[in-house]
Amino acid sequence: MGKVATAEVLRFMTDCLKSAGAAAKAAEQQAELLVQADRMGHPSHGLNRLEMYVNDILSGACQPNNEPKVLKESASTAWVDANNVLGATASHFAMDIAINKAKTTGIGWVTVKGSNHNGMAGFWAQKAADNGLIGMAFTNTSPLLAPTRSKQSALGTNPLSVVAPASNGESFYLDMATTAVAVGKIEIQRRKGEPIPHGWAQAPDGNETTDAELAFKTSCLMPLGGGEKTSGYKGFGLSAMVDLFCGISAGANYGHHVRSWSHSGHGGPANLGHCFVALDPGSFAPGFGDRLTDSIQHWRQLEPTDPNLPVMAPGDKEKKALKETIARGTVSFVKQQIDSSAALAERLQVKPMEVTLD
Repeated sequence: MGKVATAEVLRFMTDCLKSAGAAAKAAEQQAELLVQADRMGHPSHGLNRLEMYVNDILSGACQPNNEPKVLKESASTAWVDANNVLGATASHFAMDIAINKAKTTGIGWVTVKGSNHNGMAGFWAQKAADNGLIGMAFTNTSPLLAPTRSKQSALGTNPLSVVAPASNGESFYLDMATTAVAVGKIEIQRRKGEPIPHGWAQAPDGNETTDAELAFKTSCLMPLGGGEKTSGYKGFGLSAMVDLFCGISAGANYGHHVRSWSHSGHGGPANLGHCFVALDPGSFAPGFGDRLTDSIQHWRQLEPTDPNLPVMAPGDKEKKALKETIARGTVSFVKQQIDSSAALAERLQVKPMEVTLD
């Protein structure tokens, strides 16, 4: 493992994106998105993803310096063409629209086409929550999910997120893939050279595998819930719902039409779809924040089955990781990640990260 100052990680990722061709603001926004994932304990969506964004820019599959535009809008809705910019650029643009509409009408619902991978879904829902609103974010991704009874992938990990502000400093934070795990977690296991747990992914024969390399090559994640006997069809249904909100509603690529991204040789624009929603809780019953805080604190006080594993409310794990990272001022990475980042720095002719090895 190696430790890197958070500011240094941000500097390195920004430099890499700028060297690849992104303008300063676009590079900084994308880097902030990535480093926040590492700070919150989700390394699958942090530095781990940097080289993929760089490759998309260098290949011309992504045009980071274009401008998103609104194609159609009403008082509460908008349809946006991201114009093939980086996912962070498109998502800031669209969620800002949703937030402004929610402050005026009580709700903002924005769909986006022509976009690229936009990282941790919770980052975008949190943006609305920081404005006192309930935020929701959905995105469709490369087809990796294998529905029950199938050996082939049909949909993506298709994450969804809901973040809501509560009273007394509390908040509700849900960020989840509709597969058993995100493919990035398999990538991290590959970097570590370790197997994956049961229930994460399938082998070519359709049966589950614990071989991280084989799981990555097969590119078939199990749906949330696993197999049919454990209600995996519900995870498949949730993934399909996200695709309805994103690719299908926005006129972007959807389901089996979405290109592979985590695997090499994809080529061409991604044309991913996103959906951003902002809701003003003040439009409904008064006392929303107090009731949400009451629920969150009640969940934490439930008697755990294991005294060493207290019950957590949605988002507690991420908040704990973020608090610890802020206190340390550093982010930790496995050796393989440090080595690949050094190779990327040499390739792009940027200053490598300053690393302190454990």
